[in-house]
Amino acid sequence: MVDTSASYIHMVQHLIEKCLIFHMTKDECMEALSKHANIKAVITSTVWNELEKENREFFESYLQSQFQPLSGPDWKSAKETSQPIPKIISDHQADGSDNDIDK
Repeated sequence: MVDTSASYIHMVQHLIEKCLIFHMTKDECMEALSKHANIKAVITSTVWNELEKENREFFESYLQSQFQPLSGPDWKSAKETSQPIPKIISDHQADGSDNDIDK
C-alpha cells in the first residue's frame, strides 16, 4: 500500500509539473486534474503545497510571472492551456507508470 500511495503521489506531482509548463495557476491545475484525471482537488492542493515548500524560490518566481501579462505568441487562455491535459494524462497511463489514476 505504501508503494502504491507513493507512486500515486509521484504521478500527481508529475501532472502538476506538466500544468506548470502550461503556466497554469494552482486553481486551474486543481480543476484540470479533477476534471481530466479524477484527482481530488485536496490531493492536488496538498502535493502542490509540498512542492512549494521544497522549491520556494522557483514558486516565488513562478507566482510573480503569473501577475505579469503575457502577450504575443506566449499568451494562451486558461481554456487553451488545459486542452493538453487529457493527452498528458493518457500518455502517462500509456507508458505504464501508473494505471490507477482514478483513485
